[in-house]
Amino acid sequence: MTASGHCPACGAASLETFLEWRSVPRNSCLLLEDRDEARAFPRGDLVLAVCRACGFVTNTAFTDVEYSGRYEETQAYSPTFVRWGRALAERWVHDHGLAGRSVLEIGCGKAEFLVWMLDAGVASGIGIDPGVHPERIDAAHLARLRLIPERWGPAWAHLQADAVVCRHTLEHIAPVGEFLATLRAAIGARRDVPVLFELPDARRVLEEGAFWDVYHEHCSYFSAGSLARTFARHGFAVRSVSLDFDGQYLLAEAWPGDPDVDPDGVGPPDCDPLVAAARTFGDRVEGTTSMWADRVAEVAGRGGTTVVWGAGSKAVAFLAALERHGVADHVAAAVDVNPHKAGRFLAGTGHAVVAPARLTGIRPDLVIAMNPVYLGEIRAELDGLGIGGDLAGV
Repeated sequence: MTASGHCPACGAASLETFLEWRSVPRNSCLLLEDRDEARAFPRGDLVLAVCRACGFVTNTAFTDVEYSGRYEETQAYSPTFVRWGRALAERWVHDHGLAGRSVLEIGCGKAEFLVWMLDAGVASGIGIDPGVHPERIDAAHLARLRLIPERWGPAWAHLQADAVVCRHTLEHIAPVGEFLATLRAAIGARRDVPVLFELPDARRVLEEGAFWDVYHEHCSYFSAGSLARTFARHGFAVRSVSLDFDGQYLLAEAWPGDPDVDPDGVGPPDCDPLVAAARTFGDRVEGTTSMWADRVAEVAGRGGTTVVWGAGSKAVAFLAALERHGVADHVAAAVDVNPHKAGRFLAGTGHAVVAPARLTGIRPDLVIAMNPVYLGEIRAELDGLGIGGDLAGV
């Protein structure tokens, strides 16, 4: 099947639809105060298409979603994530000579990464994000930051810094070509400004059938090659695109470059493998969702209880898939270490979010970790609570 329209990354009329899910929650990190409100939350469609020319994947049915102060995406309450994030901040500060200099972070979330960069030697930072909460930052760090509760775009292109950071934001932007072109124009003639991006690796998602990493508000999916080619196409010289965080994230390092570089010769030639993985993604997803649905049903059938650990995007997508199989109600709750999530409800299925301490009352027989990178941390937490049920990662 061929989708209509042109690829937002390369402009080619080469989109091929490979997945259609109707009526999925439009937001996945926006938690609700009321279960009924969560269940009635607006829904949208997920129609994924891969570009046969460049390997970019897009949701052609994407509609704009809410990003606001009630958006709760941060993973910075996890010791595992904090260790990794601090190490990345230190590496980028060291490798790009940013000690004593300034950083602009587009899509800064709760600004924890900017704080870590300050700790690593950066002198000052500007963060722009509709969901930023300055009151969560201590006064000493906040004095060195300018935080703007807005979406970055042409109106904010005047913001200048010695480096640009953009983490887990590009996948939320549908017109990716326009976004990068705007950023390149904003930097202008300065060739010494490193541009540092972090985002999920689409190739892993497609090849693993990781349906929990596919949701409406992620409208743009990149592989290492498609990301490098898109950067080059919009005037950036790409130094490297590498995998990190247990192979889940792409880290891209680039500089403003010349617009006459042939983008098709940049990055690993992974377009054909991406297209092949996309064409078989639906079959892998069906097998994986059926396996998890059967496991949850088996636990319920013997009178047991299941919870998911991680009340973010992955949980919303995972529970929506279980809902399609009719077993989502067998999951008692979503657990999260972020105290700002406890007592709220997930969009779509309306599952309650609980703090780990609440598990002493639930006594789950199966805990499904929404990200296996946290299995060690979760097991230690469960052992400390005296919870001996099975723990499995997706």
